[in-house]
Amino acid sequence: MPSISEDPCVVTPSPVTPPPAIRLHSRDDVVIARGQLVGGTILPGEGVTVSGLIPPGHKVAVRAIAEGEAVRRYGQIIGFASRPIAAGEHVHTHNVAMGEFARDYAFCADTKTTAMAATPATFNGIVRADGRIATRNYIGVLTSVNCSATVARAIADHFRRDIHPEVLAPFPNVDGVVALTHGAGCAVDPEGEGLALLQRTLGGYAAHPNFAGVLVIGLGCETNQISRLMETQGLKEAEFLKTFNIQDTGGTAKTVARGIELVGGMLAEANQVKRQPVPAAHLVVGLQCGGSDGYSGISANPALGAAVDRLVAHGGTAILSETPEIYGAEHLLTRRAVTRAVGEKLVARIRWWEDYCARHHAAMNNNPSAGNKAGGLTTVLEKSLGGIAKAGHTNLVEVYEYAQHVDAKGLVFMDTPGYDPISATGQVAGGANLICFTTGRGSAYGCAPTPSLKIATNDALWNRQQEDMDLNCGSILSGQKSIDEMGAELFQLMLDTASGTLSRSEIHGYGQNEFVPWQIGAIT
Repeated sequence: MPSISEDPCVVTPSPVTPPPAIRLHSRDDVVIARGQLVGGTILPGEGVTVSGLIPPGHKVAVRAIAEGEAVRRYGQIIGFASRPIAAGEHVHTHNVAMGEFARDYAFCADTKTTAMAATPATFNGIVRADGRIATRNYIGVLTSVNCSATVARAIADHFRRDIHPEVLAPFPNVDGVVALTHGAGCAVDPEGEGLALLQRTLGGYAAHPNFAGVLVIGLGCETNQISRLMETQGLKEAEFLKTFNIQDTGGTAKTVARGIELVGGMLAEANQVKRQPVPAAHLVVGLQCGGSDGYSGISANPALGAAVDRLVAHGGTAILSETPEIYGAEHLLTRRAVTRAVGEKLVARIRWWEDYCARHHAAMNNNPSAGNKAGGLTTVLEKSLGGIAKAGHTNLVEVYEYAQHVDAKGLVFMDTPGYDPISATGQVAGGANLICFTTGRGSAYGCAPTPSLKIATNDALWNRQQEDMDLNCGSILSGQKSIDEMGAELFQLMLDTASGTLSRSEIHGYGQNEFVPWQIGAIT
């Protein structure tokens, strides 16, 4: 039988058939079904007989829980019994609800010295002329406003290898030309937070190392004027950063022709890049989980956390995000903050979200999604506790607002929504040159210009949707591999992908439609 550590999420492998349910912590009131459980199943070591049908990844009560009493998983509160729950009963939305409880933030209580790797790991990166390190080599077409989206896509389509393979054939070192369009840019407060967020996002992409060159195209009369965008983001037009407007150029056809000409003029120089070994300290990895299930916090997320611990030990950076999906578990991060000020920044973002939801008559427990619940997650508290496992065990060194440039080394937090495309867009704007994306229900997400690795939590998902998955962590659930072993495997996959190995989503051509800047504020 696998041994269960007092450390949440640690399940050590065993050569024998694993038991039908997983206990994560000695204080837990529930265990997690490895597969579907039927009534009458006896849970070894728990002294409990299952009552009724329990789906895979769902929870079984291991003791009687009174109405109003806290329910614990990972040794932490995931909700409160909305009615009496008997031992052996299915524990889910029908008998567990959210409730208020105090969190002990204990700022800096669990910080520790990070042991740096004796021999730094490397990957084959692209070194830009100014010293920035890239993992991919794209040319980007950005838009200041939705009104210029169609021409931007027409320009990028001219260079698509699946439509016009002959155009980029002489330039094999160019990964592609991508148009990243959006639905905003006008009818907003010119001095408001919404426009500032959009400009910060566009600025981060325009300066991203994974772009060898960038065009920024506007209509001409929009609120998000290109001149103002360039000024606020400290950008200047140059040989590989060009801007122009449809109205000034003379219309759609002339704008498309102008864009094709400008991109064409960048290709020869962009093709000159050569990969070379660089320290893994140049990796900036955005951490995402989407389509999560009851296994996410047991297999894929802790495995990603183990890879993050390795990355940090090699001097790299990991960006944890999705603020609504750490809600109720933020106290476990404040305890790891390197200073009280860093911890207070995180709490301030939590308070902002509470106020934001209240203003819109929403609730933080609107997250999890229907798919999350079908996969066994009952409340946002439970989802959050599993989600922060992606952050490993290292110190929290800084907290950033959405799309801010990340310049710290180590584990950082960026405030974003839980919606994956918006969250990852902010991370890439902040400098992420690799995304690691865990999923239990299945995901078809991809990103540009930053490659995205998708990590399955269970064998069933891997077998069903293997064409979209880059790594399977189901072997943790079966006891065949430990979390640390999977973490080492994932860390190597991160290095390989940063070196140019294509992710599944890149093979399928994902990335352009997944650029989704966060829109907040009134649209008038």
